[in-house]
Parts: sequence; C-alpha cells; structure tokens
Amino acid sequence: MFPAPSIPRLLAAARAPLAAFAAMGVLWGSFAAVLPDLKAQVGVDETRLGLVLLPTPLAAVLAMLAAPMIGAALGRVALPVAAALMAAAFALPGQVTVVWAFPLAMMCAGATTGLTDVLMNARVSAIENARGLHLMNLCHAAYSFGYAGGALLTGAMRGAGWPPAWVMGSCALAAGLLALASAERDGAIEGLRKPKDGSVSTRLGLVPLIGGGIVLIAFLTENAAESWSALHIEKTLGGSPEQGAMGPAALALTMGLARLGGQGLVARISPTRLLTGGALVSAIGALGAALAVSPAMAYAGFIVMGIGSSVIAPTAFSLVGRLAAPAARARAVARATLYGYFGYFFGPPSLGFLAGTFGLRFAFVFAAAMLMTVLVLAPIMARQDKG
Repeated sequence: MFPAPSIPRLLAAARAPLAAFAAMGVLWGSFAAVLPDLKAQVGVDETRLGLVLLPTPLAAVLAMLAAPMIGAALGRVALPVAAALMAAAFALPGQVTVVWAFPLAMMCAGATTGLTDVLMNARVSAIENARGLHLMNLCHAAYSFGYAGGALLTGAMRGAGWPPAWVMGSCALAAGLLALASAERDGAIEGLRKPKDGSVSTRLGLVPLIGGGIVLIAFLTENAAESWSALHIEKTLGGSPEQGAMGPAALALTMGLARLGGQGLVARISPTRLLTGGALVSAIGALGAALAVSPAMAYAGFIVMGIGSSVIAPTAFSLVGRLAAPAARARAVARATLYGYFGYFFGPPSLGFLAGTFGLRFAFVFAAAMLMTVLVLAPIMARQDKG
C-alpha cells in the first residue's frame, strides 16, 4: 500500500485532473437539479424523459472507445481540450424547447463527458503509480464537491426564476474556467495506444472487466440517485424546487466528505473490505430513500447512501491501475471506465423506465439490490490481486 503523504503534496500532484473532475461535477450537478425544469420545457413525462436520455450513454460509449486514440493524438493538451468541449456541450440542453432536439443536445454532453472521463481517470492512475500516491478518492471527491456546488447553485437560480438556458449556461461557464486549470506542462498520458508486439505484458486480462463491473454498479446507483432524487423529493414527497435541489446536493456533499475520509482509509483497510462495506452501507441508504415520507427522511437516506457509495468507484479504479501491467495500465483504466460508465449513463434512463412503470420508490429499491452484487464481485477482484 502507498503511504499517506500531506494534503498539499496530494493537491499539487493531482491539480490538473482535480480541475477536470470538479468541472464534470459542476455540469452534472446542475443538470440533475434543473432536470424538472428541462422536463417541463420539452414537455415529457418520466418514461419519455428516460427515452430521450437514452442516446446520451450511446454517444458516451462511442467517445470512450475513441478516447485512447484521441488522447494519444492530442498529447499533453488532451485533458484540457476534452474538458473545455464538455463545458461547451452542457450549455446546449438548456437552449432546447422541442423534444426532438433534446437527445441531440444530450448526445453532445454524453460524448464529451465520456471522452473526458477516460482521459482524467487514466491521468490519475498514471500519476498514482509514477509517484506512489493514492489520488483516486481525492479526485472523485472533487467531482462530488463540484456536483454539490452545481446542484446548490442551480437550486438558487431556479428559486430566483432563472430559465434553464441561463442556469445551464452559467454552470457551463464555471466548468470552462475549471477546464483551463486542467492544463499541465507534462500532461501526456502514456500507454493509450495498443502496442503492436501483442506481448503478454500488454494484454488487459480480467482486471478491467471485473473492476469495471464494480464501477458500473457504483455509478448506476450513484448517478441514478443524483439524477432522480430531485424528482423524487418534488413529485413523490411534495417538496419545493429548493428542497428538490438539496437531494442531489446532500448526496454529493456527503460523498465528497466521505471520499476525503476514504483518502486515509485506503492506506489502512484492504480494498475488498472497503468495497463490500461501502456497498452494504449504500444499499441501506437507498432503501431509506425509497421508504421516505418526507424530504428530511429522503435526505437522510441520500446521506447514508453517499457515505457507502463514496469509496466504491475510486477503490475499484485504483485497483485496476495497480493490478494492470505497467505497459497496459492506461488502456486497462480506459476499458474499466468504459464498462463502468455503462452504469453511469444507463442508470438514469433505466431508473426512468422503472420509475414511470412502478414509481420512483421502486427505482431506489432496485438500486439497493444492484449494490448487493458488489459483495460477489469484490472477492473475485481480490483473487486477481493474488494472481
């Protein structure tokens, strides 16, 4: 296990990917909190909203498949360019007033998010292993804090009567400034291209598949809760727009703080115990949100859910980078990101269909059931460690 260095050293080492993680958090936090207004603006119900969101993950998957090639071509500017494109793309959904154009706008957001996510996770893994540091929890905490900030700012803007175009545009501008901070002099991500010799040391094996499966479950439940919590509080529990925005904000803030705590835990607790413990706690929180009868009870469920979920994805990503062969590390992280973000992007549309058919409460019960499968995958990942 890596040692636990000082916070200033960690921040200095991870400065560029931290900015990219925070930018992505701001954008998705704003989107989750403004989703009720976007839904009304294009005139769809929950089921149709899930349908028009479906192209988003498809675009993201295509971008993730192309990310290693694009990242290698752009070199050291790959991450800031991807983050800047992502910021610009998120201004588009707020401009849309007709349902047919909404999937096109979300495809732009999904594609640029997928590209950025592969590159920033690969960059963090490279820094971790080059400098002997744990950085994944810190960087994912930046996403959570950015998400909470975007959600809270959006709640305030919605409460003041701002239309979605102004809300999304303002958060896109903030994310664009963060994208500028993600530039670094030596930011090239090595190992994105597949070596031509095909040697055993460059093969990916099962590590990214298993790790990506764990990340998939974590992100499916995490992002589904983030995206649908505002609607759950406002529609199911009768909360106000400000109370609705507090749902994703409470989840994200909790996850950010817990990830900062997890930054120290990863050096003291085995990854398998961290993964299984986090999944159990998160499942309890999801059930609490499903059974809530008031916004306050829902907040409590989201907080517990955030504490558990906070450590799952960063721990899995870090394990993939540590267990993969050095020559295949960047591609292994990119592949795990691709698998994992099937959950990140397909989670909200999937729960949208479930919510439209069975209600929002059932959607959170389903999230709890999915989290329990981490108890099966984590030991399998541990056996890869022994191998």
